[in-house]
Amino acid sequence: MLRKLTMALSVTMAIGFSGTAALAAPSEVASPNGYAPGTIVVKTSERKLYLVLGEGRALRYPVGVGKAGKQWSGATRIDGKYRHPAWSPPAEVKRDNPNIPNVIPGGAPSNPMGVAAMTLEGGEYAIHGTNRPNSVGGYVSYGCVRMYNQDISDLFNRVEVGTPVIVTSR
Repeated sequence: MLRKLTMALSVTMAIGFSGTAALAAPSEVASPNGYAPGTIVVKTSERKLYLVLGEGRALRYPVGVGKAGKQWSGATRIDGKYRHPAWSPPAEVKRDNPNIPNVIPGGAPSNPMGVAAMTLEGGEYAIHGTNRPNSVGGYVSYGCVRMYNQDISDLFNRVEVGTPVIVTSR
């Protein structure tokens, strides 16, 4: 599992810990058009993630997304689900932050993955929690989708491996 996360994740370096609990909950809203029930849609420009429920409804969560030059769009699927994952910084993060440890254990206050992570098929990215709740809502990552810990826990329980994920720039 650690090896998969080491190879699969490219996230923002997030050292430090905020003891403040973020009080977030998904909002039920009108669904983005054209997506099947059960699909996760990330709208980068809105910094929102939608879980399409069907019948024109979706759950909407605030998220942090890729900073300038680190954004991407496309279709993928969830290929792994992990609670309290350990994290190894990808080469790009390590290059930008050479003093970061090679591995940060799961559950450590300095672990940027938060309480859960869902890796995305195709390699580098994940939808995950955070140890820096004030970063949710910004352009903050190396391409991953960052959620409040309460929100990733909620989403984690609602979706399965194989869930389609669409990331759009709009």
